[in-house]
Amino acid sequence: MPLGLIFLCLSCSPSVSESKAKGRAQHQFDPESTGYISTERFRGLLQRHGSELDPHKLEVLLALADNNSDGKICYQDFVNLMSNKRSNSFRQAILQGNRRLCSKALLDETGLSLSQRLIRHVAYETLPREIDRKWYYDSYTCCPPPWFMIAITIVEVAFFLYNGVVLDRFVLQVTHPLYLKNSLVYHPQLRAQAWRYLTYIFMHAGIEHLGLNVVLQLLVGVPLEMVHGALRIGFVYLAGVVAGSLAVSVADMTAPVVGSSGGVYALISAHLANIVMNWSGMKCQFKLLRMAVALICMSFEFGRAVWLRFHPSAYPPCPHPSFVAHLGGVVVGITLGVVILRNYEQRLQDQSLWWIFLSIYIIFVLFAIFWNIFAYSLLDLKLPPPP
Repeated sequence: MPLGLIFLCLSCSPSVSESKAKGRAQHQFDPESTGYISTERFRGLLQRHGSELDPHKLEVLLALADNNSDGKICYQDFVNLMSNKRSNSFRQAILQGNRRLCSKALLDETGLSLSQRLIRHVAYETLPREIDRKWYYDSYTCCPPPWFMIAITIVEVAFFLYNGVVLDRFVLQVTHPLYLKNSLVYHPQLRAQAWRYLTYIFMHAGIEHLGLNVVLQLLVGVPLEMVHGALRIGFVYLAGVVAGSLAVSVADMTAPVVGSSGGVYALISAHLANIVMNWSGMKCQFKLLRMAVALICMSFEFGRAVWLRFHPSAYPPCPHPSFVAHLGGVVVGITLGVVILRNYEQRLQDQSLWWIFLSIYIIFVLFAIFWNIFAYSLLDLKLPPPP
């Protein structure tokens, strides 16, 4: 059976006829139904039909064949590769092998279109291993596009413009006496309204606050979503947002919260930590300069938040919004975020570290909930009046 036909059978959606075709393919390469293909038969298949495959995929197949010292290859690994699915067994077969990929790096390829160069650039910005970069470059189809970061940015900008028109103020909107009356802002007196722990991201202190957050989350979040998908990046972003507001409710109990900095800092800190942990493998150009720029922008935005928090309030006795949400986002980024970004196209359910950090996050959320229920009354705090 031609290799191209096998690829067609394995990459289509399941049906009775396709299942039969897959069964015929397995019978041809694994007639004893052992679940394995001999490396000799596998190499012969590649030699006869390798021209029908993408060069990068052929290279991975050759590496898979050369990395097996026991003379056999798991048939399911072959199916996963041809179906554009990654598995832990396949990844380990590549990473534990002794063979170095001998062809030129993806960065050295010429004659690429603008979209291909963009995909290659994203691969080198986010992935530390050449094998993963080539896999991503071959399999990325822009379907679905990075819709999460774009959509949430549009909504944040829309809410800011609406509030700017209503308040007739775009700079330091938070100093307007009616600002906290918005039902989206987190306010300590209204902490029982659970939606506020999330919706506060749609309210920003001013155009300077919104501008930095939007630029950072688009420059960092969109490439990360192109590689890791909306589900993973959306989880990191929203986990940082919730952790930010809960951290404020525990550590800065009298202050309100606005802005998407918790989610933005979760993404950036996860990305920067991933670069530092894989420094030798990250081949992105000017990576040191990029890290410096990101850290400067984060520091500037965090410094602005600290200054605003301790600046005399325009509506005493309620203070200005807290900066602790930034720190909550950073903690989420360097724990859950690092695990998610490190395991490209791997099932997080199989990662023990993922479960450890997820358990810690859930424990913190439960602790913060009980803290909000009991601690405020036990500590007899004097909270600012409701807006």
